[in-house]
Amino acid sequence: MFSGIVQCQTQALSTLERPGVLVLSLVRPESFKDVHLGDSVSVNGVCLTVEAVSDQEMAFAIGQETLKVTGWTAETLKEARLNVEQSLRLGDRIHGHLVSGHVDGVGRVLQTEDVGEWRLLVISLPDSLRSMVWKKGSVAVNGVSLTVNEVSNGSFTVGLIPETLKRTNLGSLGFGDQVFLEADMMARGVAHWMGERGAESWD
Repeated sequence: MFSGIVQCQTQALSTLERPGVLVLSLVRPESFKDVHLGDSVSVNGVCLTVEAVSDQEMAFAIGQETLKVTGWTAETLKEARLNVEQSLRLGDRIHGHLVSGHVDGVGRVLQTEDVGEWRLLVISLPDSLRSMVWKKGSVAVNGVSLTVNEVSNGSFTVGLIPETLKRTNLGSLGFGDQVFLEADMMARGVAHWMGERGAESWD
C-alpha cells in the first residue's frame, strides 16, 4: 500500500528477459536506506516486489499480467526515468490517498499548459474508468496522487505544483506520452458492487 507521494525519480539500469518475466534493475536511491528483499515498491505506480538489492541497485521481476497492462518492454524501459515510492508503514501519515499499485488503465497526454509555476495536464480517460474519476476526486498518475480538476467527455484535467514537477517524471510529459492510471480504491469498489448488481454506471 502506498500514498501516491513519490519520493523521487530513479534511472532504469538494465533489463533481462527470463522465462515468463522481465527483470528490471534500477538505481537504488540514497533515501531507500531500508529496502529489503521481498519489499513492495511503487515503480511509476506499479507495485513491484524487490527480487535483488545491493548498495547501488534494486531489481524486480515483472510478470506477464503486469507487462500486458503496462505495455512495458525491454526497449520502452531502456534508460527510463521512473517514479518510486516505498510502501507505507502502519501509522504513517497519508499525505496523498491510498494507492494499491494496481494499474487500472493507460491514458495519454492530450494537452499541457503552463500557468506561471503551475502546469495543467489534460489526460485521456479510458471508458472503463469514466465512472471512477470525477471532479475533486483522487487519481494516481504514474503513481502520483493527484486531485481531479475537471472531467469532460473522454478526458480529465489535473494541476501540477512546482514540487510535483521537480520530484516526479510528470514534468517531462508531452503530447501523446503514455501514463499509468489508478482509480481511487473506494471508487473501484463501488463500481464493482454496482456492476454486480447490474448497474453499468452512475452520473
